[in-house]
Amino acid sequence: MWRSGGGYPVEPLEVGMDSEAKITPILIISCLLVATAGLMFGYDVGNSGGVTSMDDFLEKFFHSVYVRKMEDNYIHKSKYCIFNSQTLQVFTSSLYLAGIIATFFASYTTRHLGRKLTIVAAGFFFIIGVVFGAAAQNLGMLIIGRILLGCGVGFANQAVPLFLSEVAPAKIRGGLNILFQLNVTVGILFAALVNYGAAKIHPWGWRLSLGAAGIPAFVLTLGALVVDDTPTSLIERGCLQEGKAVLKKLCGTDNIESELKEIIEATRVAQQVKRPFRELLKRHNRPPLVIAIFLQIFQQLTGINAIMFYSPVLFISFGLGNDASLYAAVILGSVNVLATLVSIYSVDQAGRRLLLLEAGVQMFVSLVLITVVLRWHVTDNSGDLSHGTALILVILICTFVAAFAWSWGPLGWLIPSEAFQLETRSAGQSVTVCVNLLFTFLIAQASLSMLCHLQYGIFAFFSGWVVVMTVFVYFFLPETENVPIEEISDKVWKNHWFWKRFIDDDRIPKTTVTVP
Repeated sequence: MWRSGGGYPVEPLEVGMDSEAKITPILIISCLLVATAGLMFGYDVGNSGGVTSMDDFLEKFFHSVYVRKMEDNYIHKSKYCIFNSQTLQVFTSSLYLAGIIATFFASYTTRHLGRKLTIVAAGFFFIIGVVFGAAAQNLGMLIIGRILLGCGVGFANQAVPLFLSEVAPAKIRGGLNILFQLNVTVGILFAALVNYGAAKIHPWGWRLSLGAAGIPAFVLTLGALVVDDTPTSLIERGCLQEGKAVLKKLCGTDNIESELKEIIEATRVAQQVKRPFRELLKRHNRPPLVIAIFLQIFQQLTGINAIMFYSPVLFISFGLGNDASLYAAVILGSVNVLATLVSIYSVDQAGRRLLLLEAGVQMFVSLVLITVVLRWHVTDNSGDLSHGTALILVILICTFVAAFAWSWGPLGWLIPSEAFQLETRSAGQSVTVCVNLLFTFLIAQASLSMLCHLQYGIFAFFSGWVVVMTVFVYFFLPETENVPIEEISDKVWKNHWFWKRFIDDDRIPKTTVTVP
């Protein structure tokens, strides 16, 4: 049965197993094209760390960091502080600060102009940002490019998870939604490969690295232009006949009465909510709101982006050379992609909670062991890492990344996208994206400074948070596997030991829907 709508529960409809909806080629193609937004997001994540490790780039834009890197007797006498620069961190973090602001505009366009046009706008922001970055002549131009890319991230992260959740059938909703995160990991790997090759091209390799982001940007823009908007978005904006036509194509059948009833009822409820952000603060919306916010905070406090943003920089700080550091980043990117494929297969089989709980244990053990290795083998006066120690360190970081990639990475986006009702879904997604980008900004801005001051202790810091988030999942996160979106309130929140106290009857009443 197709989960194209949300909203509060309607009168029971005798569908489900009897539904004729199919998993059609047009559905798969639409999801694949839209999910390429993740390629762009992932490329931005993986690109920044590689570029900031390139000597030509540092010499042109961050000369003081370049000088420190080249000096044999660095004044601070610490490997951990070579790249400690607020300006260098601004280069990475400015993208996410811009994304926070863009998210609020994207909330409006997603609801009033549709998911499709919001994704198209994201594509144009990406393309213009790439041009500014690759052609940058000074730091100001470079930062403007990052800000434009951030606007694209804000628009894409707002609309794409909604699009995927609204067109996906419940039985494979998790797998299809994780396509976005899979593309993020592929983008990170693509960036690592480009960085590895571009670092050998002097003096303009960094321009190639920044400019290659135009490939996923064009793919996303063209893909968004050719796909149809979701039936939910079309009907919500009054395009009933067009919505019915798209629903028939997605379902692969003309018998769509049951699915259409659900969308119309969800839309009716949504249209009665004139101020969705105010509605979001009401008591009965507190469970999905709290879950969404905490998942975004915890996702960043795993420390994953401290590693993915700056992995080449981190490896150089640990004593690996430039080439070895970029090569290690390629290995991390490959592990990231493969582990995300595991999530696509298992999320609708094993469920959300089991993946998160298992990953919590694996990430904690990995981070503790990384801390121990760095404590004994990377000191202020130590030389380059031995081959054996470097191999152990890379394996441990890969183990950590793999656990994140099949759990907190995709599920941090999947669970919020399916938790909110239609009338608050766009506003809820805005809050989700905003909180995620805010904490991504904070991690990006603080990581190199934390590395300098905490040294190996930065990984102990993140391991403590992994314990906290795993306990939170165990007690407060209910399972949403195979639960239709519009039934989550009754079947999930209302039956949870803690959240059921927030679900009351002050909601818009049920009605019987007649399909036009």
